[in-house]
Amino acid sequence: MTAPVRPSGRRRPDESMTLLVEVMEKPLDPGYAEAAERRAAAERAGLPSGSRGSGAVLLVLVAILLGLLTVSAAQQLRAPQAEVAAAREVLEQKIVDRRAQVEGLQRRSVTLSEEIESLQNTALASEDPALLQTLLLDGVVSGSAAVSGPGLVVTLSDGDAAQSVSDPDPSARVRDADVQTVVNALWAAGAEAVSVDDQRLTSLSAIRNAGDAILVDLVPLPGPTYTIRAIGDSEAMQTAYARSGAPAYLQLLGSRYGIQSSLTPQSDLSLPGVGNQTLRYAERSGTGDSSPSDAPSGTPSSDTEEESS
Repeated sequence: MTAPVRPSGRRRPDESMTLLVEVMEKPLDPGYAEAAERRAAAERAGLPSGSRGSGAVLLVLVAILLGLLTVSAAQQLRAPQAEVAAAREVLEQKIVDRRAQVEGLQRRSVTLSEEIESLQNTALASEDPALLQTLLLDGVVSGSAAVSGPGLVVTLSDGDAAQSVSDPDPSARVRDADVQTVVNALWAAGAEAVSVDDQRLTSLSAIRNAGDAILVDLVPLPGPTYTIRAIGDSEAMQTAYARSGAPAYLQLLGSRYGIQSSLTPQSDLSLPGVGNQTLRYAERSGTGDSSPSDAPSGTPSSDTEEESS
C-alpha cells in the first residue's frame, strides 16, 4: 500500500498513518460499495432490486402462512367436540323429560284436589252448609279454588329492541318489577283474584327475575308478552287503577324503552286455582277454658289449624 501524494508532488504530513487514512476516507468495504452501486444503477434504470423484491415476497408468504395457521387454530377451538355435544344432548333430553314429569305431577295434583273438594262439598252440603260456604269463600281468597267473573286484562310486551336478533337490548325487556307494579295496582284497585299467564297468585306467591326470564312461583313465563288477569268489579277497578301510579309508570316504560302495554275490560274471565296449599301457620282455637295465649309459641295445636292470611 503506497502513501498518498499531493498534486504538488509534496508528501502528505500523515503519510506514516496510511491505514488510518484509508479507514477514514474509505470506510465502506469495496464489496459493499460495489453492491450499493449495482442497487443504485438498478433503481435508476427502473428495475426492482433483487434483494428487496425477494424480501417482499418472503414477507407476503410469511403473512399468508400465519393467517392460515390462525384461522385453522380458531376453527379447531370453536368447533364443538363430539363428546361435549353428546353430553349436552343428554342433559337437554333429561331436562325435557323432567319437565314433562313435573307437568304431569302438577296435573295429577290438580285433579286430586278437585276430587277432594268435590267429595268435601258433597259431604258438607247436607251436614254443615254454613261451613261449606266458609270453605268456598276461603278457597277464593286463598287462591286454591278456580274462579270466574268480570274483570280487567293488562298486557305487557317487550320492546322491539329486545327482540332484535343482531343486537338485543336487555333494557327493553319486561322485568319482574314491571309485573309487580301492575299486580299491586290491581290488588289495590279491588281485585278479588289475579293471575299472570294463567299462574294464579296467592298470599305466598313471588314474582322475580332469573336471568332474562320472569318467574311466578318458580314457574318461568314464556314471554315476550305477559297477560295479567284480575277478577272484580271492572268499572270500579278501572277507575281506581287509572288513579294509581301504574299507568304513568307504563307510559314511561313505553316512551323510554318501547315496552307496550294495554288495558281491556272483560265481562267474563276464568282463573285457575292452585289446589290445596300447605299450612304454614296455626293457632289454638278459642274453645274451652284455655285462651290462644296459653299455647306455647311456635307450637301448633292439635284441635284446629287454619292458615294465616
